[in-house]
Amino acid sequence: MKKIIGLLCLTFFAASTFAQDAEEIIMRVDNNLSAKSRIVESEMTVHGRRSSRTISSKSYTVGNEKSFTEYLSPAREKGTKMLKLDKEMWLYSPSTDRTIMISGHMLRQSVMGSDLSYEDMMEDRKLTDIYSASLIGEETIEGRVCYVVQLTAKVNDVAYETQKIWVDTGRFIPLKQELYAKSGQLLKRVVLSDVKQVSSRWYPMKMIYKDVLKDGKGTEWLITHIEFDKPIQDHIFSKASLKQ
Repeated sequence: MKKIIGLLCLTFFAASTFAQDAEEIIMRVDNNLSAKSRIVESEMTVHGRRSSRTISSKSYTVGNEKSFTEYLSPAREKGTKMLKLDKEMWLYSPSTDRTIMISGHMLRQSVMGSDLSYEDMMEDRKLTDIYSASLIGEETIEGRVCYVVQLTAKVNDVAYETQKIWVDTGRFIPLKQELYAKSGQLLKRVVLSDVKQVSSRWYPMKMIYKDVLKDGKGTEWLITHIEFDKPIQDHIFSKASLKQ
């Protein structure tokens, strides 16, 4: 009986330790990915079935509540702007000179024909705020040993009920993600690479998104310049800025 009790205690201790380790891993991922503010210049290449097109943009983000993006090229997309304030998002189209609110089922629609949805663009909360974590193993990706972590939503307003992420054990950056619906169906895969040290943190400069439910070869998002924790003027995050 004592041996059984001892084994049970050991099993419980091991499970508790794994849970704590998983939470610590995700907290360190948050420390790399989250910031007081971000200014990002990027290029998004959408690989369709027959052709590809590249869209450049510049975005400003403060915490997880404010975000403003302006698309710079090509000519067809130039001047399109997106504004996020807390849980609301607006899209301005220069071709129609109209601003519309993106809400409800529209949030699941593709952004510029890419593999990213407006929901993906909206979500900027820390992983530790919205998911519980459990460590389920280790694997190697491109020569880097990774923790394999299962994330389960602990809030209701998430786009993906569960995630499986492969976290670089040395730099604490995800190198791969699988995003799942509440039904357990795989919705998207994300591969992250070109990890660089920026302002004392590690950050992936290249991400490839693949919506497994749609055709095409995925969407490549390349960060060409990024700055963290820089002051951003508040007037940028106003509806008036959409038409300026």
